[in-house]
Amino acid sequence: MKSIVVFCGSSSGINPIYTEVTKELGTLFVERDITLVYGAGNVGLMGVVADAVLEKGGKVIGTIPKFLEDKEVAHYGITELIVTDTMHQRKQKMADIAEGIIALPGGIGTLDELFEIFTWQQLGLHTNPIGLLNINGFYDHLIRHIAHMTEEGFLKDYHRDRILIDSDPAALLDKMAKQKIEYVDKWWKK
Repeated sequence: MKSIVVFCGSSSGINPIYTEVTKELGTLFVERDITLVYGAGNVGLMGVVADAVLEKGGKVIGTIPKFLEDKEVAHYGITELIVTDTMHQRKQKMADIAEGIIALPGGIGTLDELFEIFTWQQLGLHTNPIGLLNINGFYDHLIRHIAHMTEEGFLKDYHRDRILIDSDPAALLDKMAKQKIEYVDKWWKK
């Protein structure tokens, strides 16, 4: 993978471990020659991951809708800044550029991005690996809920198993590099 979208918070959270591991991920991107694609903010974990990549000499592509350019404080020091008209165009542009997706801790916006891209994968719109970087157990409840969705018959095992999960950034990148996804047609049938 030469480019990965990172979905994450415009906040850094209350535990410093979120920032520490996010910096580690950014460093790994540069070491592995991976371009960071993200939401173009310079605040929160968004700013942390972008700055970590930039500090090590890596490439960062940010995509932000015009109406959020000021609210999320667009990062004008990145390699390339793409301004879109809508949130949907932002997500589509990031998906078009990237060969993989990682969700770091974040809020509702991060979950929105994660589940939309997961739905696109389920529908066969892309076959890129999706990873959850489960820093400090942040996604434990969500992981249990996804398992519950499967147990209750709302999500197929093979779709659930496509989300790669790890608390270690290097291990997660390794898993993502090895994953090969095949589109399963008629996934809605039993």
